[in-house]
Amino acid sequence: MGVDWKAMLKVDAHHHLLDPRRRQYPWLSARRDDLLLTPFTAAQFEALADRHRIDASVLVQTLTDAGETVEFLSTAATSPVVAAVVGWVDLTSGRVAEDLDVLQSGPGGSYLRGIRHPLPREADLDWLGRDDVRSGLRELTRRGLAFDVLADERHLPAATAVAQAHPDLSMVINHAAKPPLRGGDLTRWREAIIDLAVTDNVTCKVSGLVTEADHAWWTINDLRPAVELVLEVFGPGRVMLGSDWPVCLVAGSYGQVLDTYRGLLDGLSVAERRDVEGGVAASAYGLA
Repeated sequence: MGVDWKAMLKVDAHHHLLDPRRRQYPWLSARRDDLLLTPFTAAQFEALADRHRIDASVLVQTLTDAGETVEFLSTAATSPVVAAVVGWVDLTSGRVAEDLDVLQSGPGGSYLRGIRHPLPREADLDWLGRDDVRSGLRELTRRGLAFDVLADERHLPAATAVAQAHPDLSMVINHAAKPPLRGGDLTRWREAIIDLAVTDNVTCKVSGLVTEADHAWWTINDLRPAVELVLEVFGPGRVMLGSDWPVCLVAGSYGQVLDTYRGLLDGLSVAERRDVEGGVAASAYGLA
């Protein structure tokens, strides 16, 4: 019986690259985090990945701009670590197939493994229910591309409806749907996550949580209730870890964040840890 190398991979399932000198990041301006107003490059990430024994990574869009996705695909084509790109296309455009053709036929196009949309930028909480969006999602399904969802608790009922209506769509919830860890009430988030997890074509990223807690004073115990619930309702076979570098740096170093998330897996078996630390991401994004 052969070794399942995919199950052995250590994967950072969620990170970004930034270059504020060349691009405007509206979400970054709103955060007022001066620490992030500098370039964060592929070379920097690759050095961190090597130091922390990350075998592969998933590079995720930061802008609703297909030009960024083109650049990220080119980066993946030459990177020893970036094994997949989650990019962006306009799902409402009516030309999703054509836009994906352009991305997948260009340099590094084979690294496109998913499309993400940031739901907080949409005023309509039922944006996912639009006919044009649903048509775009059917095209993602046809191509075997994951649909990454940046959402909070307000968007989860619509996400649940989409996941149920599109059972062959691989939906990936980013940042565990941003639980309000900074002294907030987890009740609504908890109820919405439990409802969503019933749908088995949905996976969930434990990522971005340190920035939902108090940046200066968070501890591992602040994150524990959310992570324990995610592991309970999704199961380790549908949960993956991501650093959210460089955004995570406003609350902790790359190593500190990864060590914290891994520390929350102590109750899992060896096989379950392998799933969460790499196997689930490898399956969701088709990593070799």
